[in-house]
Amino acid sequence: MTGEAEEADRTAGRLAALLADASVEAIGAAGGFAGGVYLRSGTPGLLRLAVLAGLPCPLFRAWWRMHVNRGFPVADAYRLGAQVVLPNATETMRRYPQFAAGLPFQFGTLCVPVAGPKANFGVLAALRPAAADAAEMLPGRDRLARVAEDLGAALSGLDGEDTPVVWDREPLCVRPPAAGGHEERIGRFSWDPATDTVTADDGFLLLLGLSREAFPGTGRALADTVTCDDGHRMLAALREAASGRAPVLPLRVRTGEGAPRLMELWTSYAASSPAAYRVNGLVRDAGPGTVGDAAADLLPDGVFCVDRQGVVVYANPRAAQLLGRPRRSLVGRSLWDSVPWLAHPSCEDPLRAALLSREPVRFQARRPYGGAGTVPPRHGGGSGLLTLTAHAGPDLLTCTVRPAGATAGPDAPPAAPGPTAPGAAPDASAVAAPGGAPPGPRAAPPGPDAAPPDLDAAPPELDAAPADPDAAPAAGPVSAAAHLYRPIVLAIALTEAVTARQVSAVVMEELLPAFGGNRLAIYLLQERHLYLAWETGFPDGFLAPFEGVGLDARIPGVETLTTGRPLFFDSMAQLAAQYPGLPLDAEVGSRAFLPLIASGRPVGSCILGFDRPRSFSGEERAVLTALAGLIAHAMEKAQRYDTEAALARGLQQALLPRRLSAHPEVETAGRYLPGTQGMEVGGDWYDVVAAGDGLALVIGDVQGHGVQAAATMGQLRSAVKAFALSDRPPDEVMSGTNHLLIDLDPGQFASCCYIRLDPATGLVRIARAGHPLPLLRHPDGRTEVCDTPGGVVLGVDPGAQYPVAELRLERGAILALYTDGLVERPGLDIDEGVGALRTALARMGSSAAHPGGQSLTNVADRLTATARHTADRPDDIALLLARRCPAPRPRR
Repeated sequence: MTGEAEEADRTAGRLAALLADASVEAIGAAGGFAGGVYLRSGTPGLLRLAVLAGLPCPLFRAWWRMHVNRGFPVADAYRLGAQVVLPNATETMRRYPQFAAGLPFQFGTLCVPVAGPKANFGVLAALRPAAADAAEMLPGRDRLARVAEDLGAALSGLDGEDTPVVWDREPLCVRPPAAGGHEERIGRFSWDPATDTVTADDGFLLLLGLSREAFPGTGRALADTVTCDDGHRMLAALREAASGRAPVLPLRVRTGEGAPRLMELWTSYAASSPAAYRVNGLVRDAGPGTVGDAAADLLPDGVFCVDRQGVVVYANPRAAQLLGRPRRSLVGRSLWDSVPWLAHPSCEDPLRAALLSREPVRFQARRPYGGAGTVPPRHGGGSGLLTLTAHAGPDLLTCTVRPAGATAGPDAPPAAPGPTAPGAAPDASAVAAPGGAPPGPRAAPPGPDAAPPDLDAAPPELDAAPADPDAAPAAGPVSAAAHLYRPIVLAIALTEAVTARQVSAVVMEELLPAFGGNRLAIYLLQERHLYLAWETGFPDGFLAPFEGVGLDARIPGVETLTTGRPLFFDSMAQLAAQYPGLPLDAEVGSRAFLPLIASGRPVGSCILGFDRPRSFSGEERAVLTALAGLIAHAMEKAQRYDTEAALARGLQQALLPRRLSAHPEVETAGRYLPGTQGMEVGGDWYDVVAAGDGLALVIGDVQGHGVQAAATMGQLRSAVKAFALSDRPPDEVMSGTNHLLIDLDPGQFASCCYIRLDPATGLVRIARAGHPLPLLRHPDGRTEVCDTPGGVVLGVDPGAQYPVAELRLERGAILALYTDGLVERPGLDIDEGVGALRTALARMGSSAAHPGGQSLTNVADRLTATARHTADRPDDIALLLARRCPAPRPRR
């Protein structure tokens, strides 16, 4: 391994350790039950969940990625640099409806940005029990902020130009310290790879059946204490941990006597040499070692327990029987690996509800069988429909399992409708078993004299009909009622999208992940032709031949719109067979073509692509068709907005000067950028007017937006220009314009800065009416804020006075006038914005300060470049630059 690779591994290991420690510490600081860290990724604008402590990562896969411009608390905390406190579900729904739509449960949320002196790294989040109001959570928020501050300082030490702190992997799932106070058999050990020395405590030796005298204390001897296959896996895991890449989930091993154990490893970075870090670990008893476990083994109902990493730590024989898996395939493995058919929205939502709300939740799930013609089970749960009840504790999630229709205990929670339970199924006696066989009788509970069960034997059902662990849930009442949270989020997000581009971005960010797609194209109808509005995932140039295709073309994207019917193709071969000669972008995959029709009016078509064949269920087809209607309505609204906004922008541009008055000794440049929020025009303006033998530079900002603001701006610009043309002193120009605005009585006020410049001498006379202070860049690069006196804004006080200040503009110096939209940002003090503009002017103006250097036009473009490329500009922006040209060189 090269030195650079070793350093990269060491940095990655330290990063993972820092994030894991902070996540666990966040739980204690917030008084919560889960914590995690979102970090910036290598993809601009995308955050990734790096570490999750206290909750199983697979169950929250939909939240692994977070776009910074979406309406989620984590995104706001990162983008605005602000702390987010959500005490309960009511406040969450009010402020973040998209987030609440996916997790509509009673819990509290705390999000704190993680930042260093020079960079914003991500967000530290904690989930806790719901509170009555935010005041109850403020002490926890303050403690969490201190944890985030320490984490930001530590990450700053790892951040570098060659090794930036980013996260582009799957999240690490971390188990927090036990909070339940229950006794657990645990042993601890450490391994030093440099000396191959294992140091272990008595609990470790007891769990592995060793005596201290008989244990040599080496890595090889440690591997020899478990079965042969497990020993190879243990040695490989130890080496990985020593290199800084400890396994995320515990290792499931068996002792020489066959007793199950769980082994967790983590890296200690105290070693001095790379790839030789000390490894710490612990071993837990994964078997029914307590009296409680032994008692639960005798219960007639299935019982299994899952820790907060999603690992099954206990399952009684009846649970193994009903779930269709032997106990050895359950205990020590992730629930979703051992029982994959539980990885379905109808099952995942209730489990999330139990973990987050800490309330019991009952739901139903249908266990699949091997395939057509298989024999239904002989012992209970004949239809395959099961009733599960989840009870969340501080450290474990305990679930009971019984066949649907079996009598529940008196304290069992009702199966609530909505997200916490996807609807109750009808009585089990009315549900036919697979193959049409009637439900079988329920197995009698074991009597007191019954022989002890074989804990690792396959359940009786598996003898007749082995369940396919990879099969999808069978169709039935549960799957028919299952809901997908991302389509709900999509519907809410579409109501907030304004432009066609925003609508397309929402569809890409929400619809594709919901259905596992990786390609998207949206075509809009214009004059009976379809034009591409958005695409992602397709090969470069593949869609170019379809641009502007007419409605008479026989291609699926056109026919879905002309017929109004969605088209689904389970494979590319099926698509090619129905449309011979149609160019295909891939040989393997599947496609869905959706018509975008709003209230009977054709809008366009939407194409979804998947990289592997798949069968679209009836439920998926219905959901996609309904969502296509929502997308069509949102897109139609966005098209109207774009048209009206273009007209409004045209009005704004018409009111601005087409050209600026010129002078041979002065170079000027102006820029205007409209706001992006809403389609109302703003009231910012600038102008350069010939004033006698000099020039008048003016910039202003009318309060508010809309046609009224634009009209007032036009009147003020005309008034100031008239005063300037008569070469009135700056204070008289301001006073006269103030009286005019008061007489007009538009109900608005305006800020303004008026400068009279003498190009020959460089004398500058300034009068201000509540406007931001100008900036002056000297030829030597020094840039300062011109701290000149000023009066109140125009249109407020008829007796207002506007003092005049004077300064000297040297040749080669640059004077900058601007409106507040250029220096104001949400969560940022305006002085910081002015300081940033001052620094940028000092740097960018250097090339324009000497003959033959960069033009002032280019400087203006560079000063507004960041704002121009910002999708979210809450206010319009005006900038006016003036430079007194250097004296021409004498001719020889």
